Amino acid sequence: MVSFSALLSSVSLLVATFVPAVLADNPINPSFPYGSQKVRGVNLGGWLVLEPWITPSLFDNTGNSAIVDEWTFGQLQDRNTALSTLQNHWNTWITEQDFIDIANAGLNHVRIPIGYWAFEVGPGEPYISGQLPYLQKAITWARNHGLKVIVDLHGAPGSQNGFDNSGHRISFPQWHSNSTNVARTDAIIKQIASLFINDQDVASVIAPLNEPAGYDGSDVLSVVRQYWYDSYGNIRFPYGTSQQSNTLVLLHDAFQPLSYWQGFQTPPNWQGVAMDTHIYQMFSQDEVSRTNQQHIQAACSVGSSLSSFDLWVIVGEWTPAATDCAKYLNGRGVGARYDGSYPGSTYVGSCNGITGSASSFSSSYKQFLRQYWEAQTSTYEQGAGWIQWTWKAENADDWSYQAGLQNGWIPQDPTQRQYPNICS
Repeated sequence: MVSFSALLSSVSLLVATFVPAVLADNPINPSFPYGSQKVRGVNLGGWLVLEPWITPSLFDNTGNSAIVDEWTFGQLQDRNTALSTLQNHWNTWITEQDFIDIANAGLNHVRIPIGYWAFEVGPGEPYISGQLPYLQKAITWARNHGLKVIVDLHGAPGSQNGFDNSGHRISFPQWHSNSTNVARTDAIIKQIASLFINDQDVASVIAPLNEPAGYDGSDVLSVVRQYWYDSYGNIRFPYGTSQQSNTLVLLHDAFQPLSYWQGFQTPPNWQGVAMDTHIYQMFSQDEVSRTNQQHIQAACSVGSSLSSFDLWVIVGEWTPAATDCAKYLNGRGVGARYDGSYPGSTYVGSCNGITGSASSFSSSYKQFLRQYWEAQTSTYEQGAGWIQWTWKAENADDWSYQAGLQNGWIPQDPTQRQYPNICS
């Protein structure tokens, strides 16, 4: 008898072997004119995948400092308590009103992170399921208000990066080193493609994996490359025939320079593939030590690489925040590089008045946030567009699109500019 995992492996092998043969592709006809109209959107972070820095109260209220991610959230507290907390969070953190507000802000996309455990949980995995009906509700809300949805698989079995936002904070990612993990992920992408097969007018993009840890070397990258091939077949051919979907396939750059991916899945043999790159300037000592002007210059400098790449490039995560000061940004119980409280870091300045509530922000700081926001959006529109991380956060207004709108550093119309020459 063939084991389930062996069967999955042989299926994904078949996909990998035969997909290139059926790629006499016609250009796809997505429900949004990618490449000619700019993607302008926000991530609905911390909703269907918990992140301690986005909703610190959910973690602090457990009274257990060992609960640092969604894995331990299910593992280290009473199951019913965890479930009722999650259900309340799913019902309240994002509602249809958010979709109304996002559409009214002139945005056209939402990217919705979801974990594999919304689809299936394996033996010994403490995750709590129940997210999927909310993703389906979100598709309806997006349709009601003229928004497109990027369905983003943000956490894979074994964790593709070891980050808390993959669901499981671990010292080294395990996804790539176990073929069963990859086969399970392939099966989930097939499930997602099938689930939204009649919603391509709204669920116009599937991102098959967020931020796989390509910086861990060729072992990871070779698995990622093969998984991107598998995903193309799974997303583009969901009907079980040679008929193709019109769904855009959004691949993450795995933290490699765009040049690494030059020539990968390009037309005419591959159609409707876009590259996702995430641009942050706070996850190293060098970056948090930059002056405001240096942050702006660094943002402005990426335009030519975005515009010259051979696929559409969407900057799928970025932020007007320029420090790692937000509480738990580096993990629950971990400090910030900016104020020297992160292990091995050097003090740059105080975190007071640059994260938390915007009521503590000075007018000059808000002016910088506006300049930095404009520098980034103007630059990222030299590519195919942008999706800010994130729509809302409990106590990190520097990261929140919603707070930026309310407090004036994000314009009500995302094309409006106070600093049209910020990059010149």
